[in-house]
Amino acid sequence: MKLKQLFTDDDAVSPVIGVILMVAITVILAAVIGTFVLGLGNQVQSTTPSANFAVNFENDVSAGGVTWDNVTITHDGGDKISATQLNVSSGTSFTYLNSSGTAGATPANYNTTMSFAAMESPSQVTAGTGVTVVSDTSDHQLDSATFRVIWQSENGDNSATLRKWSGPDA
Repeated sequence: MKLKQLFTDDDAVSPVIGVILMVAITVILAAVIGTFVLGLGNQVQSTTPSANFAVNFENDVSAGGVTWDNVTITHDGGDKISATQLNVSSGTSFTYLNSSGTAGATPANYNTTMSFAAMESPSQVTAGTGVTVVSDTSDHQLDSATFRVIWQSENGDNSATLRKWSGPDA
């Protein structure tokens, strides 16, 4: 046996590297195909928008002998969002005022979620678009309320809270 020839013989190096490359390509291809077959590729397309919402709380607003609280939620910057994909949620019953200042419908249930599109008419929520929420009664229930601006994907699979605000007594 020639020991020197054993160390200098490199005939088997190319087939080993070839097998390693074939296995790596197969694994990568299987991962890509599996991602789209299982629907994970669709979730990448419905990512949460990046938007800022400012919240302004006004205590003891008076008009016509009635005193109530106001919470104004305004899109402060970031991505445009379809109004049908945004909801305002609160743990208390509330009435909204649209941009013309007229009161909208009072939601029937106590733990309320209301579509942004139902409160305002634009199809896209952009910087400067907002809603004003007022308490239903003069007992200052917005002082202890928590409001959330919730985004939901078009297909309804994903949702995210874009802004959470709690009143001073919450």
